[in-house]
Amino acid sequence: MSEAANSRRGALPPDVSHSGELQNSLRDFDYLSDEGLSTAIFLALKLGRPLFLEGEAGVGKTEVAKVLSSMLSTPMIRLQCYEGIDVYQALYEWDYPRQLLHIRATEALGKNEDRDHLEKDLYGREFLVSRPLLQALEHHGDYPPVLLIDEVDRADDEFEAFLLEILSDYSVTIPELGTIHAERPPVVIITSNRTREVHDALKRRCLYFWIEHPNFDREVEIVRLRIPGTSEELARQVAGVVQEMRSMDLYKPPGVAETLDWTEALVALGAKELDESLVEATLGSVVKYREDQQRVKAPGIEKMLSKVDAGGWGVSGV
Repeated sequence: MSEAANSRRGALPPDVSHSGELQNSLRDFDYLSDEGLSTAIFLALKLGRPLFLEGEAGVGKTEVAKVLSSMLSTPMIRLQCYEGIDVYQALYEWDYPRQLLHIRATEALGKNEDRDHLEKDLYGREFLVSRPLLQALEHHGDYPPVLLIDEVDRADDEFEAFLLEILSDYSVTIPELGTIHAERPPVVIITSNRTREVHDALKRRCLYFWIEHPNFDREVEIVRLRIPGTSEELARQVAGVVQEMRSMDLYKPPGVAETLDWTEALVALGAKELDESLVEATLGSVVKYREDQQRVKAPGIEKMLSKVDAGGWGVSGV
């Protein structure tokens, strides 16, 4: 195995030697993963490969990067993608205001510097503003940083091609300064909500995993773990109602993030179980579009709660 390949390994926590131990470690940091996801994360860490996570919004893709940062005690560096993002917003740019001040200060002091020397000064490291990708490449520490490239599907094709180049050898050439290469490549987590298809070339560079909405029992467990003080009855009712909402063909079905937001709001109100008035009063915590709220209310909230309480979700754990 080449030295370059070896340099990409070793991001696993010292007490983790297989995916089952990683799954337990994730749980210790309040992240419940199934066997498939924990295996994908384990391989990404062990092999030094980027992990490409797709799934509906709110299923916990971004949370993977956050929990890995906590687990490895290393910084999480986030690159939020959006339409029109370019190399300068992602990698680096020159601090033009500081460069201008430097020119004026030089003139004010009456220094007679030749043009070439002044230009060299202007493009020194002190005038370079590091953006997320460069920050990740330049990081020094016991563990590499976690680089979260979030919602890559919002960026355009040209930016995807640029990312592919960066992920190929984890280096970048700045014409005025030379080539910067990562001592230890970052742990890369790329997420997509699949608003558009990402090119195969980028996916081939990565390990891939699709994160589904959790089933009923896992969602109850997530709620009890993440929102202390939630009663068993309330957790099961919330999970059941959310599972029911996801079957309603909503414009934006609630994800785990919305489930937790709703539960947190209910616990803050002192709720121990759901009733029709409570659901209606707090519906904005879980359903964020007016049209979706109308779809939820149309068949009747009481009817939905009756189905949940009768065992449609809450007893049988379907």
